[in-house]
Amino acid sequence: MQLIIDVETTGLELNDRICSVGMITGKETHYEQINPGKKIPPSASAIHQITNEMVKDSPLFGESLSAQKLEAINLPDTILVSHNAPFELAMLQKEGIAWQGEIIDTLKCAQSLMDDLEGYSLQFLRYELRLYRDEVNVFEAFCVPIVPHHALSDALHTRMILDYLLDLADIEQLIQISKSHVLLSRLPFGKYAKKRIEEIALKDPGYLKWMCESLMDMDEDLRYSIDYHMRKAF
Repeated sequence: MQLIIDVETTGLELNDRICSVGMITGKETHYEQINPGKKIPPSASAIHQITNEMVKDSPLFGESLSAQKLEAINLPDTILVSHNAPFELAMLQKEGIAWQGEIIDTLKCAQSLMDDLEGYSLQFLRYELRLYRDEVNVFEAFCVPIVPHHALSDALHTRMILDYLLDLADIEQLIQISKSHVLLSRLPFGKYAKKRIEEIALKDPGYLKWMCESLMDMDEDLRYSIDYHMRKAF
C-alpha cells in the first residue's frame, strides 16, 4: 500500500507545526485543517492561504481524523510517498508519529533520475514534466480542485510525479534512491543559483566552502554534492 501525503505548516522552524494534511491511499482522499496550537504567521498564510480564523475551531493534531488514519496505516508494509519526505517526516515526528514503513521521496528521486533540470519544486516539475496536460482529468477523477500549496492538491501532484518516475525506475529503485545520497549537479540557491556545482568549484571554491561552514541546516544531499565536486576539482 502507498500513502501519498503533503502537509502545510506554520513555518519551517523547529517550533512550527502542521496546520493542514492531505492524504491519498489508492482512490481514497483525505483533507483536514488542523489547529497547530500556535499562531500562523502572515508569511505562511501567504503561501497556503490558511489563516488563524480558519483553524481556530479545528482539532489539534492528536485529536484529528488525520492522526487516526495515519496511526491505522502506519505499518511496515505501507510506503509513504512525499515530495521532500524528510520535511513531512519531521513534522509528523513532532506529533508523535514515527513512520514504520519504507519511504519514497519524489524530490530526491527526481533529482537523481533527472539530474540536469533547473529546478525540482513541485510546481516547477508540474510544468517541466508537462503534468498540466493530464492534470484536469486526474484531478476531476479524484474530485480535487487544482490549488497549488493546498495539501490535498499538492499530494495529488506528488502522485502524478510518482507515476512519471515509475517510467524511469521501479518501486524498489525509488526506495533505494530515497535512502541514498543524491549527487546534485546544480546549486539550488544563492548567487550561483542554477549554475553547475563543478563549475563553481573551479571558479569560486571559497563560496562553496563558506556555504558548508555557514549553513548548518544545509540539505545533506547538497553538502554531499559540494564535497564531491570540491574533491574532484582539487
